[in-house]
Amino acid sequence: MDKQRYCVSILSLAVIVACFTGVPIAQAQPSKPPQVNADGTIQVKAIQVAPNTYFVQGVPEMGSKQNQNFISNAGFVVTPKGVVVIDALGSPVLAQKLIQEIRKVTKQKIVAVVLTHYHADHVYGLQEFKRLGATVYAQREGLNYLASETAKQRLIASRTDFAPWVNENTRLVPADVWIDQSKNITVGGVEFRIGRVGPAHAPEDLIVSIPSEKVLFAGDLVFRGRIPFVGNADSRGWMSALDEIQKQNPKIVVPGHGSYSTNPLADITFTRNYLAYLREVMGPAARDLDPFEEAYAKADWSEYEGMPLFRAANRMNAYNVYLSIQAE
Repeated sequence: MDKQRYCVSILSLAVIVACFTGVPIAQAQPSKPPQVNADGTIQVKAIQVAPNTYFVQGVPEMGSKQNQNFISNAGFVVTPKGVVVIDALGSPVLAQKLIQEIRKVTKQKIVAVVLTHYHADHVYGLQEFKRLGATVYAQREGLNYLASETAKQRLIASRTDFAPWVNENTRLVPADVWIDQSKNITVGGVEFRIGRVGPAHAPEDLIVSIPSEKVLFAGDLVFRGRIPFVGNADSRGWMSALDEIQKQNPKIVVPGHGSYSTNPLADITFTRNYLAYLREVMGPAARDLDPFEEAYAKADWSEYEGMPLFRAANRMNAYNVYLSIQAE
């Protein structure tokens, strides 16, 4: 199987969901709308998780015009010599809101942005930080995505799917510093340990640990309070990446989606167990070339079926794991 990143437009994703589940597309969206500010943008609010560390939490939904693609988390750490941001959110407008939240906390300059991976909901706000002169760090595999037709077509589709929040002025932004393996940077005496753990959820996964804060930003390697998005992930590599996060024993983990975790082991275990179960129930059928639908119907999904995005994502996750095991 072609190992290129699985990345489709929201329209295409919705069609896949409808085909697999038989559920009308509208039912994939939760009924509770996100809170919206007076200027029409969704509410973005910084939450403090450590003395100098904050994050903003996206809604547990698929991206839409209604939620303005605010479906992922981003964070920032304030140091005596500037602010380091982790991920850039899913539109320039959301990034502007994040910058406003940072300004409520500190007048320090935003000096760096570390991208955990180049998925659209984490990077479409990046141009707003570049406008402020921030240095962008990302793993070098991200170059392959930026040069791909997938990235170009996804942005074209997003300009329709998320208009006006993503529009003709929204662009893909390359990193200033491409990281090959792992890299430590120090800003204002605060050490940031940037670890390469991909290919896992994405080929270019990075995690960011701040030992002085006892916080680790896990990107989309950890999901909390919703079904993970597997896409074209390397599920074996993903589970190995979770082992690496666990070894670091952080006090607090900020996931790519969902609330921050003060019990990282439990949330790491949830994501790992979900991936392991997908591999367990899909593996025999994939290796024996038995039909996917039969394997999916036989699996017991009761542990997960009540969670947000189960109907929208679970069948597709299982199918992608089924295909990836055939390619192993």
